[in-house]
Amino acid sequence: MSALGQTRPAALAGAFYPAEPAALRAMIGEFMDRAPLHQVAPKAIVSPHAGYVYSGPIAATTLKPLMARAAQIRRVVMLGPPHRMPVKRFCVPSVRAFATPLGEVPLDPEFMALVREHPGVVVDDAPHAQEHCLETQLPFLQQILGTFTIVPILVGGASADEVSALLGRLWGGDETLVLISSDLSHYHDYSRTQTLDEAARRAIETLRPDQLGEEQACGRHSLRGLLARATDLDLRATTLDLRNSGDTAGHANRDRVVGYGGWSFEYAAQARIAERERQQLANVARQAISLGLKHGRAAKVNAHTFSRTLQAMRATFVTLTLDGRLRGCIGSVVPHEPLVTDVAANAYKAAFQDPRFPKLSQDEVSRLEVSVSILSHPRPMQVGSEAEAIDALHPEVDGVILEARDPQGQTRRGLFLPHVWHELPDPKQFMRHLKAKAGLSPEGWPAGARLWRYRTETFH
Repeated sequence: MSALGQTRPAALAGAFYPAEPAALRAMIGEFMDRAPLHQVAPKAIVSPHAGYVYSGPIAATTLKPLMARAAQIRRVVMLGPPHRMPVKRFCVPSVRAFATPLGEVPLDPEFMALVREHPGVVVDDAPHAQEHCLETQLPFLQQILGTFTIVPILVGGASADEVSALLGRLWGGDETLVLISSDLSHYHDYSRTQTLDEAARRAIETLRPDQLGEEQACGRHSLRGLLARATDLDLRATTLDLRNSGDTAGHANRDRVVGYGGWSFEYAAQARIAERERQQLANVARQAISLGLKHGRAAKVNAHTFSRTLQAMRATFVTLTLDGRLRGCIGSVVPHEPLVTDVAANAYKAAFQDPRFPKLSQDEVSRLEVSVSILSHPRPMQVGSEAEAIDALHPEVDGVILEARDPQGQTRRGLFLPHVWHELPDPKQFMRHLKAKAGLSPEGWPAGARLWRYRTETFH
């Protein structure tokens, strides 16, 4: 038996959130009622952990999408930073359950055994005893999910690779949710906080753990590990909320605020934006073309007037067809600006700057079909020959990028969107034409050639 006994009691009830069950349920219910509902199906989430009056509204927005999966999720793997006692790498408790005013949440015995076997994990109840980062998540989860088990892990100075390896061991299937508990920047003025938190948003949405700075997230070690894991598994990160204590209960003290954000991570192959947002993007693309015809220049789009989903950092392609034939196709491979502005820019370029076609004319607009593709993050394919590359391809679903040097030493790159499979269904022909598009000889395999694959969400 540990020093805490078999159950870790609620340490923050009456401080971070109400101790009386009815008041706690009412507070969470009010937060949930006011929170917008985003159309996401998270495999992993990032949620803040401050006192509920400060971070509760952001946590509600982050966790609300779980309501649609409540019957499916049976286990929550929880990682968060220690605030009261140091942890070298990973620390788990020995208790069998965590308690809140809403009841006990049992630890998952199977997954706790897996954690204890992992390198760098110590079993110690002391760092967990007064720690708030995991406890504050539990009442929300109890109200949303009902019955579930938890795997509570405090993460100290573990590297992104170490955290990713642990997550890989505990990833599970649809029954397992991964939750990273983290606030963002701490105790800067309102303007500085917004700048730091916006930079954190970009790092998270572009899956760049190296861009997440020391002062941008208290749970940065866990978060960096999730970003590394997300890259390996082709996940898509979406910001659901991004505010700070100056926006919630701390209006009177905006010279010293704490940032809070909420993120959803979905498998890119399954992720879909809402139909209304698809229509908005299609309209933005058409408007960019119309304004280009009228003014001869690209339109300026204010991304902040659109939803969080359309502000997300995404790489996109815009494809134009006329009477069933390609009329222009331009895009970006790596996310570098908000989704809505990337679509507008690429629509304009596809209509007026694709070197394969003349500039679009007014007479063609009425017959033009506009297609938007949202790209996942390209993942390298480990192949050493053309035969290996062909065997590794997934026809009809893979978009492919090829990069190699030509005989003159110039770097050449070619890209095919997944819809090219409809025209070139044979993998050998697909690869042959991809080499030709890159400006390489269709014969043979260039020395040092590199391939990446990606998926798309495509709509008209």
